[in-house]
Amino acid sequence: MKTLYEGLELGKATRDAYGEALRDLGRRHDDIVVLDADLAVSTRSAFFGEEFPDRFFNVGIQEANLVGVASGLASSGKVPFISSFACFVILKGFDQLRMAVSYPRLNVKVVGSHGGISPGEDGASQQAVEDVALACSLPDFVVCVPSDEYQTRAAVEAAYAHEGPVYIRTGRPKAPLIYDGVPADFAFGRATLVREGGDATIIANGIMVGAAIVAHERLLRDGIRVRVLDMATVKPLDEEAVRLAARETGAIVTAEEHLIHGGLGARVAQVVCRDHPVPMEFVGLDDTYAESGDPGALLRKYGLTADDIEAAVRRVLERRRSMV
Repeated sequence: MKTLYEGLELGKATRDAYGEALRDLGRRHDDIVVLDADLAVSTRSAFFGEEFPDRFFNVGIQEANLVGVASGLASSGKVPFISSFACFVILKGFDQLRMAVSYPRLNVKVVGSHGGISPGEDGASQQAVEDVALACSLPDFVVCVPSDEYQTRAAVEAAYAHEGPVYIRTGRPKAPLIYDGVPADFAFGRATLVREGGDATIIANGIMVGAAIVAHERLLRDGIRVRVLDMATVKPLDEEAVRLAARETGAIVTAEEHLIHGGLGARVAQVVCRDHPVPMEFVGLDDTYAESGDPGALLRKYGLTADDIEAAVRRVLERRRSMV
């Protein structure tokens, strides 16, 4: 994986940062309860359970019931964090998330680990590529895909402070470091400018932010200055940052470890086509599931690398020139 992010240091996996942040929150807030569906070691919610066993519940391999129990605890004044693989908690628990959390707008925090295709050898059955689109379709849900360990810590803190349902996606592999420490100005619905540029904009989240930075540096060698936005929050989207990027740079590329249908790119495109139409390109999974394999090899095969982002920027710039 490190070879995919030349020049960037790899930090902890975002699932590790989640487990540590959750344990730290538990030390300060005794209203937090944590539930898992028999995957606590993998999701890292076990970090909380080891220190606070009286506030930790393993409901077993029954994700729908996981959501139902959490909704009851939220109704009783607790702040439940529920964890499982993203493909299980969102797909198997979707009806309960809809009727027992979203509809009554309960204060449940949902964390899906092993997001995207980078779980690698686990294969398509455990690689979540639809979770962001499904979570975004739930009214009142905040949907967040943090890029590194530090932003994940900030997102977990923000989730506790937010009154209402939140979905955070975490990942299995070590993630490239984007920040030097926990960003003090992190807030749901606010993009972060991580690289300046005026020729085009790359809007990315998750591990694709690291790939976007690598693409930025490569393009800079050819005199192409590309803005990079870390759009951790897919919902609510930072629409003003999108409008500004469209007006000031005139071309946008989105990059996500997710299907291009219904995810970050689709939501950015809604704003662009409504408020300031410009050429766009989309880096993501194109209507397909992945397969079992080495994570780095899968990211290359399915077009989720800095090479693919760089190529998309060059295409969108060529399209813009052809429109003049």
